[in-house]
Order: sequence, then C-alpha cells, then structure tokens
Amino acid sequence: MPELSLQQALNTALRHACEDDDRVLVFGEDVGSLGGVFRVTDGLQDKFGQHRVFDTPLAESAIMGMSVGLAMAGWRPVPEIQFDGFSYPAIDQIVNQVARMHYRSRGVLAMPITLRLPSYGGIRAPEHHGESLEALFAHVPGLKVVSPSGPAEGYHLLRQSITDPDPVIFLEPKSRYWQREVFDPDEQVEPLPVGRSRVVRPGKHATLVSWGAMVSRCEQVAELAAEDGVELEVLDLRWLKPIDTEGLAESVGRTRRAVVVHEAPLTAGLGAEVSALITERCFDQLRAPVQRVAGFDVPYPSGALEDEYLPSPDRVLTAVQTTLEHRRG
Repeated sequence: MPELSLQQALNTALRHACEDDDRVLVFGEDVGSLGGVFRVTDGLQDKFGQHRVFDTPLAESAIMGMSVGLAMAGWRPVPEIQFDGFSYPAIDQIVNQVARMHYRSRGVLAMPITLRLPSYGGIRAPEHHGESLEALFAHVPGLKVVSPSGPAEGYHLLRQSITDPDPVIFLEPKSRYWQREVFDPDEQVEPLPVGRSRVVRPGKHATLVSWGAMVSRCEQVAELAAEDGVELEVLDLRWLKPIDTEGLAESVGRTRRAVVVHEAPLTAGLGAEVSALITERCFDQLRAPVQRVAGFDVPYPSGALEDEYLPSPDRVLTAVQTTLEHRRG
C-alpha cells in the first residue's frame, strides 16, 4: 500500500472528484499554476485545464460570490481561501448567501459548495495565518462543518463533502499536511456516514474528545497516560456540524469522564457545545464535570508565542488528572 501525506491525500481526492464529475471546479488564490501554497492542488491544472482549475484575484468575497453563482448554474465549486484568517471578508457571502440560498429558494437552488480552508496553527505562521473558526461556522444554519485529522480521513471526508448537496466548510489542519499514513485511496472502502465520529483509540478511564490537529495531540497524551496505567479513549469528532451526538454519548457513557480539547479560545468555543451535549445525555453516568482544554481568550498569536497558546500535553494531562481525582457526591 502507498504511504500518503495529508497534502497528497487531499490532492488525490480533488483529482478523483474532478475525474468523476465534470461539474467540479477547483479555484482560489494560487491554486492553479502554483498548485496552492501548500501544494494541495499541485498538478491539477495541468491535468484538467485552466477552465476547471484556475486562479482568482486576492478577493475572498469575490471567490465566494462567484461560488454562489456557479452553484446556482449547476456546477460544484470547490473554492479555496488560502488561510482561514482571511475568510473574514467573505463572511457576508458565506452567511447570507451560501448558507441561506437553499432555504430562501424553498429548496429550488442547491449550494453544493465545498470551501477549503487551511486552518488552525502549529506552523509558526505570521498573524492572521492561523485561526480556529469552527464555532463561527458551526453556529450558522445551513452550513456543514468538517475537519479531518489525518490522510485517510482527509481523503474520504473531502470526497464526501464535494458530493454533498449542502455547503460544507472543510477545515484542513495545516500542521498535519505532512503527516503520513499507509492507505490506498483507490481501494473500495465504505467511509463512515456524514455526521459520524470515530474512536481512534479505545480506553476505559476517560474520553478525550477532539478534532483536526488536536486529535494527534490527544493520541500523544493517551500514550503518556498509558505509562501510568491510565487508559484514555480518544474520540475524533470529525464532523463539527452535524455533531455525532450518539457516538459522543456512547464513548463518554463507557468511560464516564470527558476532556474536550481544541485550539480555539475557550469562551464560546465549540468545546462548550460538546460539553453541553455530553452533560445533557450522560448526566447520570458522569463521575466528574466535563473538562475543557483550549486556546486562551486572546487573539491567535504569531509563531513566536504559538507553543504557549496551543493546548500542550501537560495541560491536557492536568485536565485528565482533575477529572480522575474528582469524586461526585
């Protein structure tokens, strides 16, 4: 079997999507001749031509406005905004057009748009080049939100997103682009349904819930905890909207303790929604309050301070220790 990086897996997913459906269009800032700043679209323009894989001006609102028009005309746009921090100028189009057009037209106009956003931190980039916007997009009715944690997940989730009839915000963890995994994208594998989570590592003492790049961090923490005989279950949420409430409840129901880990600031982050869902469905089983480990309530820092901002293994282990030591009265 081949060993692919997340960058290569996403590239393969885009290539297969373009081969399978002539309506798929890939466009955005530097995605054509350059092949994308992270080379995710490398070689696609040479294979499919400039009419299907093309560069756009550095105008995020125009990219999304064009996506709306193309979707209304029957195409399946796959735009890329080069960094998540530069998606703010396009929020008007995303919230008021992409997310609402199907509802506004009473189901007549579909919006099969997959917006690819290189997201999160971990690469010591300058300001505005690392953000964690999942809570913002998940709050908007009409949008689906997904974030892969590795190469195989990236391939299957991107293929699902492009074929989905609804608009999908696809958050790609930049720090994991070079993570490699042995899998064959040409192998006929039935992927998990849309909206399903997956247990990455089984355990019995507590569940670590995360998504995107932080899944790998949670696996690292589980390895460290195992040295002391603590078996942590790692749950990759995958779809951030819709959230797999049943899968979440099953995992936490088994371990009876939960720690939610994400990069975004703590206040009103998606971890609050996940914690509420766990509490609503697992209140009688929980032996301790749900713990959250997140970024701090400050603007996402530049590379020099990134290590201080991102949830570290020590911070996650401290939360695990807190939940294990708690005795519910």
